[in-house]
Amino acid sequence: MRGSFKYIFWFFYVIICISCKENAHHSDKKVFNINLDQGLTSIDPAFARNQNAIWMTNQIFNGLVQIDSSLQTLPCIAKSWAVSEDALTYTFNLRSDVYFHDDPIFKNGKGRKVVASDFVYSFYRLIDPKVASSGGWIFSDKVKDKGNFIALNDSTFQIKLVRPFPPFMSLLTTQYCSVVPKEVVEHYGKDFRSHPVGTGPFKFKYWKEGEILVLLKNEHYFEKDVKGISLPYLDAIKASFITDKQSGFMSFLKKDLDFYYNVDGSYRDDILTKSGKMTSKYKGKFTLTKSPYLCTEYVGILVDTNLSIVKKSPLRFKKVRQAINYAIDRDRLIKYLRNGIGVSATSGFIPKGMPGFDSLAVRGYAYNPKLAAKLLVEAGFPEGKGMEEVTLNTTTTYKDLIEFIQGQLTAVGIKVKIDVSPSASLRDLMSKNSVNFFRGSWLADYGDGENFLSMFYSKNKVPYGPNYTAFYNKEFDQLFEKSYYESDNEKRFELYRKMDQMVMDYAPVIPLFYDQSVVMLQNNISGYSFNPLSLMILKRVRKI
Repeated sequence: MRGSFKYIFWFFYVIICISCKENAHHSDKKVFNINLDQGLTSIDPAFARNQNAIWMTNQIFNGLVQIDSSLQTLPCIAKSWAVSEDALTYTFNLRSDVYFHDDPIFKNGKGRKVVASDFVYSFYRLIDPKVASSGGWIFSDKVKDKGNFIALNDSTFQIKLVRPFPPFMSLLTTQYCSVVPKEVVEHYGKDFRSHPVGTGPFKFKYWKEGEILVLLKNEHYFEKDVKGISLPYLDAIKASFITDKQSGFMSFLKKDLDFYYNVDGSYRDDILTKSGKMTSKYKGKFTLTKSPYLCTEYVGILVDTNLSIVKKSPLRFKKVRQAINYAIDRDRLIKYLRNGIGVSATSGFIPKGMPGFDSLAVRGYAYNPKLAAKLLVEAGFPEGKGMEEVTLNTTTTYKDLIEFIQGQLTAVGIKVKIDVSPSASLRDLMSKNSVNFFRGSWLADYGDGENFLSMFYSKNKVPYGPNYTAFYNKEFDQLFEKSYYESDNEKRFELYRKMDQMVMDYAPVIPLFYDQSVVMLQNNISGYSFNPLSLMILKRVRKI
């Protein structure tokens, strides 16, 4: 018996020692902890339609090109490229040192080298009706068919467009345009959404939906820093899925999370002063950074007088729409409802942070209630007399913002009724031009002003396009189409400003504010990249 106890003692001693060593080893690992409170539906780049999917696919996959912090297009898997004189043919020279992550489907389980035919497959997949990708719009109106994607050889890939599209290189930086391996995708089928294999700085390890996602460092990643050190610096990324924002923030305060995104209304006053500064309660405990986010919050107005709901609406008069623009104190709205998060949208519809944005070049509307009153007189509605009540449509999330606008308009004599609908219902009404006066927001998919101006292009009529205000203007359309043939960025930006000014003058929208992202990081985190698309880039992040 004494001998048996001795063996049992040594058995547990060895187990404890091994466990201690493993824990000590684990403590050396640099794991970046985040929370995805909006959940995650897919890690397949063909379905990277919302922020969490975009964030995660950006860690696992790469495309031909990528963005920097100012949204400039940089090489990635494509080391260089050339554009033909007619701006219809794009030729990319690929790196020869990019490999897919290891997977049992590959020969000997080792990830193979990426070649040009992988991009032919990946890009056609976006417009393949069998796949039904949410990213089909990327190429659907820009290429004729699969034949427009060409592998000239293993290291040369070519795309032929049916018409010029100057923001095309910017478009290719979206996560939809990531490269995927055909044999792996076809083996897993729809399960590729939860078994992603890419080329990125992190490789997929484990995902229990709604609970935990783990990505590990790709030891064979091709990018290096300026000192020649291989990226990424982190050993792993771990994501939790705490849906309650208050609970998520508490996890951040307990340092269970290294990163927290945006400040929810329920605890905004606890973190930020009305002027947008961190409260003394949290100073020094973590870092908080506000930066431009390419999203314009606005109120839209239906302006096509051929529509029956517009024919008798007082909003059909341009001076009434301009009066509404002047009646709103955007600075006050941002200060008291958003604790200083956002920038007053007084310089057009294209937001601050977009390449080519110039706060002085486009004249929007600053708060001027006297001018609002004067315009109402000129429109035949002095102090709002004789003007029918207008209904402003919104969702529950934005009810406080819309009530603020209601109060501002009431102050100049415009009577406003608020109608609150579920988000899906309001989107449906907007997509049918069935709502006169509505709250909306427009978020950039890529870093070019064309993305915002497309909302006012006549050919983008609903339900197939985003022209929710039914703004149709031949001169605007001519400038919009002319911009497709302008390859010089500065000259194209000048055309954008002219179009933006036309929209401001006609006033089918009331831009309220250009949004800002708010990122909170623990003090031991460095190297986080801020960009106006709020794209999460973790390959250069360090954790001390």
